[in-house]
Amino acid sequence: MDRAIIISNGRCGSTLLSDLIHEEPETCSAQEFFMSVAPWNRSTDVITGPAYWQVLSGPKAELSILFRLGLPPKEIRYPKSGRFAGDLLNLPRILAITLAKLTDDSDTLFDRLAPRVQAFPTQSVGAHHQAFLDVLAELTGKKRWVERSGGSSQVTTSLLANYPSAKIVYLTRDWGATAKSMSKHSSFQLVQLRVEALGRFGIDPFTASPGDDLPEGMHAYLPEHLTADALRDRGQDLKRFMALCAFMSSQAEQALEDHPPAQLHRIAYEDIVADPVGRLTDLGSFLGFADPAAWAGSVADRVRRPEPVAVPA
Repeated sequence: MDRAIIISNGRCGSTLLSDLIHEEPETCSAQEFFMSVAPWNRSTDVITGPAYWQVLSGPKAELSILFRLGLPPKEIRYPKSGRFAGDLLNLPRILAITLAKLTDDSDTLFDRLAPRVQAFPTQSVGAHHQAFLDVLAELTGKKRWVERSGGSSQVTTSLLANYPSAKIVYLTRDWGATAKSMSKHSSFQLVQLRVEALGRFGIDPFTASPGDDLPEGMHAYLPEHLTADALRDRGQDLKRFMALCAFMSSQAEQALEDHPPAQLHRIAYEDIVADPVGRLTDLGSFLGFADPAAWAGSVADRVRRPEPVAVPA
């Protein structure tokens, strides 16, 4: 099984890239999987197959909050006719985007995965993740998987440690354009809030316990106190998201320097826009596509030149 991981800050053309990779017939383009199963500080924990499936089939707290606020990210693809459509607060995390991006019948794929995953041996969470993606590629009839999660740059160290043989694609984009896009996106507004809380108070509001003695000012960051207006207001200050880009990029660059992967392909979104056929052909060759030039030629017209972005001083 060929394996590859796209690392990026998010909001840098990564969703488009995953959608284009989905058009390659031998490749399972697994979107938003690794970040859906965070936190990554548990990647070395050893758990059973049934315990692992319980995580995959359960809701992701951050996504449930965005559903509660009426601000689900536009990347959600779960169908309105789906089994969980009437209870989105409890939508299984792998159904929200990962499975729904692969098939129009994501509930059936979910059901097919259940017995396979529950039969996994007792192993580390990181090993479970790889086994899950291997099975996902198998069930969708593919020979390789390429995983891409927006914001994965912040967990680069864990990705490199858990998957030393995987091909690594590092996708970057100008921080000004990335920050502007992040500021308008509910998931990244939430990410920025959590990073800011950690910086100001040393506490992640999503892991604080009800009985904790919290610092003054911390309560406004707690999930149960969040409102849609409060989250949207964060997007009014672009500098917050420039700082988030700097933080996430530094995490990725340091990890790549400290633990250089055996196979690394760096690619900038601006270069894809300037020469889509050429840069996508290079990417397809790195990923091992059977005919990278033909794939690139068939999808290149979906790459659009973005509007210029004014960045605050």
